[in-house]
Amino acid sequence: MSTEIEIERFIVEQGFPAASRADARAALELAELTREGKTRMSSEKIQRAAAALREVFALHCQSQECITWAHQTGKIVLQAENKQTCHRCGGSENSRAAQELLESGIHRLVVVGGSASTREELERLLGDSTIELRLVDGTHHRAPERARADLEWADRVLLWGATELHHKVSKQYADIAATKFKIVHIPRRGISQLLHAAVESMRRRRAA
Repeated sequence: MSTEIEIERFIVEQGFPAASRADARAALELAELTREGKTRMSSEKIQRAAAALREVFALHCQSQECITWAHQTGKIVLQAENKQTCHRCGGSENSRAAQELLESGIHRLVVVGGSASTREELERLLGDSTIELRLVDGTHHRAPERARADLEWADRVLLWGATELHHKVSKQYADIAATKFKIVHIPRRGISQLLHAAVESMRRRRAA
């Protein structure tokens, strides 16, 4: 037997500001997920209800990138009550950077270095996206022919120098002159900084 939730509470939890909650309610009624006068909704409808609201509204946080994105969607644009309900980044710096990467034009990405946990996080952020990802352990020997294959395949190769990356491994990528424009050296540890550097590299290349 399914439980029920208060519709008003659901709308609040989705991040809608007070002035727009009636509009959110109207969107749910239009999608035939509730009707006028009802105050509760089956919990089995939560995912469909959230999807229905995202079809109509674009909620953004205070990030300029997220604001720009929202205005490009063609949907009704609203500032979310809290950044965790931003439809673009969910309040996460890493998620915001991943979204910028998806919008940058990169389709194939190689990351050389990083710890096992950061590679897992990159897989979580990008594994189900349109970007094909190769993650290279920077502490293990990489055969030269595999490094060359990575460079030929990738749009960008990120050498994450502030992390677990041995010089001999990074050198196999950095020393191939024909593909130097694909190499991005990252001197900082954070995932958001890593992904931002890849995005900036694409911007500079287009501007050149």
